[in-house]
Amino acid sequence: MRGLLLAATLALAAPAAAQELRIAFKAAVDSADPHLNYTPNRNVQLHVWEPLALQDETMRLLPGAATSWRAVDSTTWEFTLRENLRFHDGTPVTAEDVVFSVRRAREITGIRTFIAQTRSVESVEARDPRTVVVRTRGPAPLLPHQMAVIPVASARAAEGATEADFNGGRAAIGSGPYRWVRLTPGQDVVIERAASHWREPEPWSRVTFRFIPNDSARVAALLAGDVDVINEVPPSLYGRLRDSDRTQLVSGTGMFTLYMYLDHFRERVVFATGADGQPLERNPIRDPRVRQAMNLALNRAALAERAMEGGAEPMGQFAAPGFIGHDPSIGVAPFDPARARALLAEAGHPGGFNLTIQCTNDRFAGDARTCQAVAGMFTAVGIRTTVEALPSAVFFRRANGGQGADPEFTAFLAIFASSTGVASESMTTILRTRDAARGTGSLNRGRYSNPALDAALDRVDSEFDEAARERLMGAAARIAIEDNAILPVFTLRSTYGVRRGLTLAPRGDGYTMATGIRR
Repeated sequence: MRGLLLAATLALAAPAAAQELRIAFKAAVDSADPHLNYTPNRNVQLHVWEPLALQDETMRLLPGAATSWRAVDSTTWEFTLRENLRFHDGTPVTAEDVVFSVRRAREITGIRTFIAQTRSVESVEARDPRTVVVRTRGPAPLLPHQMAVIPVASARAAEGATEADFNGGRAAIGSGPYRWVRLTPGQDVVIERAASHWREPEPWSRVTFRFIPNDSARVAALLAGDVDVINEVPPSLYGRLRDSDRTQLVSGTGMFTLYMYLDHFRERVVFATGADGQPLERNPIRDPRVRQAMNLALNRAALAERAMEGGAEPMGQFAAPGFIGHDPSIGVAPFDPARARALLAEAGHPGGFNLTIQCTNDRFAGDARTCQAVAGMFTAVGIRTTVEALPSAVFFRRANGGQGADPEFTAFLAIFASSTGVASESMTTILRTRDAARGTGSLNRGRYSNPALDAALDRVDSEFDEAARERLMGAAARIAIEDNAILPVFTLRSTYGVRRGLTLAPRGDGYTMATGIRR
């Protein structure tokens, strides 16, 4: 009898345990503030704070906090909020909360902001409790995509909130399918299923996001059954997950692209010297022939297949196939070292020159290895290259500049993807002429400035016809690619390890969403 009672108790307990989902992240979440634009943070925050529109696996728009939106005229958009939408504390989500959230996202300062996504907003107002009117500085056909990345927070709870208030305190209130429980810095985030939500109830009553930066340790945790899902599986460990009868590997095309940023603004640079080791009279990268030589020196297929061990796909533009703005007519640059050497000679460097490139050593699996491979390819054509691989915290501080300082580097590798998933938005952020007032070029680390590209992106920003707009994105991309303004190298694959018995839909943004994981 006692054995029967124990069996019954275990049977009753099993469903509750099965409702818990454990996810291991490579990168740590460092803030719950929904208006700080940092990838690991946003991944978790989007479970709790909903934007007006949601994004599917290829960043196409779906209804979110708003059920519909329409362009009233070329400079006015109207969003209609979902009926009876409520925050987790039971208070209604109103248009005033949206107004507060957009204004807050626009006004926060620093590097990790939504300045690019709010650059077109002139004003935002509540027409009535369920209607938000956004007026723009000019035609803004991409505004719904931009609003899709700005979470809606409770104006009452978030007004004057501190970081602690968001990280599990009074401001940790959203309207998403999960509610925030706690953030333990450097350790984990815990969220729980909301009491009610407009979507079907989530199967997971509790979700824990653990931070395990070491790739082998993260894979070992999945194999041991300590977690159910892991992100950013390095290619070198694919086999361990494929060979186990307890796990599976899930992978899809991602939108995070590795770019080589190039210094376009300095007359003289410190990270490039002549063949004799002496300072150069002029920055060699400002010569288009040198940039083209660097482009042709890159064997992108080899980098994707060997340096990244199949965890990347060669890239020649700003959107992968299937994503908004991909132009099939723009191919990947050919690998042509002979032509690269000839171009260097034409540019006045028959003996080549010396170059130091920088990259991260902890941002994604294979980053430092890729950097070394790129250095070898440059060296083979006469650009004798050394590598400085840095921790991300150090690298981005030096690469971004800030507080009036310019970026330090001459040529460096970093991954980027626009949170909207739209090609023109990527170009606006990393290549458009830097203009703080207009919100353009916020991560234009090479300080590239080309009136032709700016004008082409202006045309994209004014075109409301979707097909015509995508054609204009292609035209803008060709300007940047033909000028070698920046060198796309490859796009990372979004790869996850998943416990058998679960399904997961891979996302282009690489996010690991509990809402996309099912039994």
